[in-house]
Amino acid sequence: MALGIGFIGLGIMGNRMLTNMSVHGGFDLIAAWDPNEIARSAAQKTYPSLTVFDSVEEIIRHPNVDVVYIASPPASHRDYALAAADAGKAVFCEKPLGIDVEQSRELVAAFEQKNILNAVNYPLANSQAADLMKADIDAGKLGKITSVDVRLHFAPWPRDWQQDATWLSQRAEGGFVREVGSHFIYLTERLLGTAELLNTCAIYPEDDISCETNVQAQLACDTVPVSFHASAGGVGPDVVEFTVWGEKKSYRLTMWDQLYSTTGEEWKRELSEIDDARQHGYMRGLDNLIAWNEGKECSIASFADALSVQEKVEAILSGEF
Repeated sequence: MALGIGFIGLGIMGNRMLTNMSVHGGFDLIAAWDPNEIARSAAQKTYPSLTVFDSVEEIIRHPNVDVVYIASPPASHRDYALAAADAGKAVFCEKPLGIDVEQSRELVAAFEQKNILNAVNYPLANSQAADLMKADIDAGKLGKITSVDVRLHFAPWPRDWQQDATWLSQRAEGGFVREVGSHFIYLTERLLGTAELLNTCAIYPEDDISCETNVQAQLACDTVPVSFHASAGGVGPDVVEFTVWGEKKSYRLTMWDQLYSTTGEEWKRELSEIDDARQHGYMRGLDNLIAWNEGKECSIASFADALSVQEKVEAILSGEF
């Protein structure tokens, strides 16, 4: 049977999930809510079978909702997730899990105590590129891992397609380290194990409101050094680049889903047989979500996985670790 989904938040991510779940075919789009009336009306028009409610409580209490999907700004995640847990509903949440580390620790503990399914939407948990890197690292095909480099740059931030989400430009909940850097800290920990933050420097505007403009941090996974550099501003194309350097073979993931490998002089494209790696990743992620709900083996990220990432992200931004 199709999995019944209730949507909290109908912004960029909520609508992207609606689109991909409707294409996948394994989901029933049951109910949705957003504080914006225009967003609610647009969703109702686009998905006539979707019941759009005036309150979050109606989504959570709906008898046909199996999983509550939370796509609201980060500060609201905890309260919505706990309300869903009180109703016995599984939760699938957008990242970051939260912005207050102590509250997120309490959230993870609450879900573990109640034994309720929980997951966070890190697409790199599901990508074939990440799976290939993981398999080769575990098999020793890269030899000794000498280092990892993460390089991010955005001009402008937020990106053009995110301009309506004004909170992304503010340090209270937004910024590119939380929004994008967290994906690659997650990927680092998925490939190499728990990371430790060694040092960090984050530069902010003087207005006390705007998010970071330049961040440099050094982490380590056991003995493997991980360099993290992220910035925004200027003109030019975005840079999204993750490199694992090995003594026998190295991998580079660029722009989220373009994977390259090298054993010497040149980078060779991997997984070129996939016509649309982005869409392929969405469908793999939704396959994993169904397997997760059925208790089958899957690579989806848990609240605990997301908490580990959040701890590093907030320490990088605050300088307190």
